[in-house]
Amino acid sequence: MLRGFYTAASGMLTQQRRTELLTNNMSNANTTGYKADQMSVRSFPEMLISNIGGKTVPTESKLSMSNLYQVGGLSTGVYVQEANPLFAQGTLEETQLNTDISLADENLPINEETGRQGSVFFTVQDGGGAIRYTRNGSFTLDGQGYLTTPSGHYVLNENNEKIQLDSDQFTVAENGVILEGNVQTARMGIGYSDDPSLQLMKDGEGLYKAVNDGDLPSAYAAADVVFSTKQGFLEGSNVDQSRTMTELMSAYRSFEASQMVFQAYDKSLDKAVNEVGRL
Repeated sequence: MLRGFYTAASGMLTQQRRTELLTNNMSNANTTGYKADQMSVRSFPEMLISNIGGKTVPTESKLSMSNLYQVGGLSTGVYVQEANPLFAQGTLEETQLNTDISLADENLPINEETGRQGSVFFTVQDGGGAIRYTRNGSFTLDGQGYLTTPSGHYVLNENNEKIQLDSDQFTVAENGVILEGNVQTARMGIGYSDDPSLQLMKDGEGLYKAVNDGDLPSAYAAADVVFSTKQGFLEGSNVDQSRTMTELMSAYRSFEASQMVFQAYDKSLDKAVNEVGRL
């Protein structure tokens, strides 16, 4: 009976975490460059149940010489294995602001081992000087003319150097080159990951960092990688709101079902202790 408690409780905890993840996705449905999280749920290993001393059981499968007979397996519940962002591109929305830049995925190879598509990212520098990556191209110029993210992180060029401009009257070509008039000032640093779900992890404020704290290779040098930078556009969130709401309702109902099972076990245990125990 206690095993049933654990199984029902694990189901409730899993659906609670699923609800929290989906709620976070919904709250960021209008966040520029946000990538929706996806959760992977797995079951705990099954336990083998045996009948001790029995002579006839449905399977008639002897386990050893000690008169143990196999009854079957018992599932011990589920757990959240991992939560990874979905790196599919969001909708590009025109803003007509020079400092708004988006990345357009045109032809990104699919990883043969995992079957997932690669992705490209802007390269930025956080407050501690570490290299980070983002899809949020809502940039601005600080007081010294450096191109920065809304949080003040410096946008880097292809040599991982800060980009300093004279004014916001600059042009970004589709190949990432920044022009002030007819003069090339810099080329935006764009990193490429052939499997971002494995190589990157969220670091807050729309930033990602490499799992091994290394740097992503340049997207300009990656074979068969075709992308473009679009000035005056921002990439919206890739959250599917209608699907997310449907999954939220499903998670809520699954939580309720596990809760009712838990309550049923609790009532049975109460009778076993307070009523059967009196005899």
